[in-house]
Amino acid sequence: MAEIKVDCINETCPVPLVETRKALRKAFKGDIVEVTGTHQSSKKEIPMAMKSMGLELLSIEEKNGVWIIRIRK
Repeated sequence: MAEIKVDCINETCPVPLVETRKALRKAFKGDIVEVTGTHQSSKKEIPMAMKSMGLELLSIEEKNGVWIIRIRK
């Protein structure tokens, strides 16, 4: 099982969602994709998109305006 990190700090929509999808395409079943960003809309959009894709949302954390979303493929 691999962990793929996607850095989207200071990126705005739709970049974080697009980069998350790219990482998930490369990931194998069971891999974890960790997305880090600062854009608040993406913090809401990414989990909604992952649920619609049937993926497992592991966690959403935020500290000092930077959020981390972890998804299992």
